[in-house]
Amino acid sequence: MSADPRTTPAAYDAVDLIRAKRDGGALPADAIAWLVDAYTHGRVADEQMSAFLMAVCWRGLTADELDHWTAAMVASGERADLGGLPRPTVDKHSTGGVGDKVSLVLTPLVAACGAAVPQAAGRGLGHTGGTLDKMEAIPGWRADLDTGRMREILTDVGGVICAAGPRLAPADRRLYALRDVTATVESIPLIASSIMSKKIAEGTSSLVLDVKVGTGAFMTSMDDAHELARTMVRLGDRAGVRTQALLTAMDTPLGRTAGNGPEVAEAVATLRGAGPADLVEITVALARVMLDLAGLGPVAPDPAELLASGAAFKVWRAMVAAQGGDPDAALPVPAFTRVVPAPASGYLSRLEARAVGVAAWRLGAGRARKEDPVSAAAGLRWFAGVGERVRAGEPLIELYSDDESTFPRAIEALAGAVAVTAEPPAFAPLVLAHIR
Repeated sequence: MSADPRTTPAAYDAVDLIRAKRDGGALPADAIAWLVDAYTHGRVADEQMSAFLMAVCWRGLTADELDHWTAAMVASGERADLGGLPRPTVDKHSTGGVGDKVSLVLTPLVAACGAAVPQAAGRGLGHTGGTLDKMEAIPGWRADLDTGRMREILTDVGGVICAAGPRLAPADRRLYALRDVTATVESIPLIASSIMSKKIAEGTSSLVLDVKVGTGAFMTSMDDAHELARTMVRLGDRAGVRTQALLTAMDTPLGRTAGNGPEVAEAVATLRGAGPADLVEITVALARVMLDLAGLGPVAPDPAELLASGAAFKVWRAMVAAQGGDPDAALPVPAFTRVVPAPASGYLSRLEARAVGVAAWRLGAGRARKEDPVSAAAGLRWFAGVGERVRAGEPLIELYSDDESTFPRAIEALAGAVAVTAEPPAFAPLVLAHIR
């Protein structure tokens, strides 16, 4: 019988490890494994781990240290077994943006092309939306699935969007909460290990990362986005998960909506072949990389054609129904709406993503803390995309809320977010880089 980890004598002293990292030292694998395990089981105090995380922010982690740190986080819980499925598995993770409903379209699309997509998703925080919050706007839909049910749906339907199980990388759950309150969120090694430990534990064979770059993204500079993407790709490959990344633009919100129910409605329209061009472009680009990693690229149907035909919509309906949702049910309707007019006639040259995200948050679509409730109906819709003509005084943005008192602060968030010029803006690519 193995010893109880809560009573096993310490192999290391937390203070020594904090001091070593503070002074720029590199820790051995067993020290890192001990630290992560001891913190997960309560043998290292929050204040000690806070000090260690801050030392990591200052000093970083070597490549070997980061490998060991990520492996220890995976080892803190279970690793799902998705072997033996009749389709190759491939997942996608986005670092978060505004109007980013790509997963809702991409999962059924790639499943319709022949892969199994176990999309373990998260919830929104601050100005970026969460996939689970969006899906929960569908009446009856449930996020929680055990591995057995996930395998059944992947076999029968091909795609799943669900919450990551509590037994997958539980160390990350504790560490993420601590980072959030100790100003240690921004460290690239800590971001990379947080994302990749969950994705490795999820059990997928291959993974595509959508690393957002711009004012509405967590990474606002190309250099930081490149570093994060390269770090995560290396972690995935070293752990046996075939991994690639696309860097995609997030200065302008994606599609024409931000919010939970509004984005579901836009995703459904896209799956029926009537989506906005930017959302379609990003989704198809990610789908092609996913199919290549899954080994289906040469034999799968063209995802652009499949999306335009509406064929993936059948998979969406089956996915929703398999998780208790009603694909025919009406989405929640806001109690109040408010229109923001175009300030001038000309071409819309800027719609700033972060401002739109903050406005959606203030309307009730987002949360300041993980435990806060969100409104399924709240959000925004814009009637023109960047580069399109607008007329002064005509509706440009429509705001949705269940609480009329939220409109003034939401409109305040949009101040300065819109620019209209006499000439169309210069072309800006959506896919900025492909990291292999």
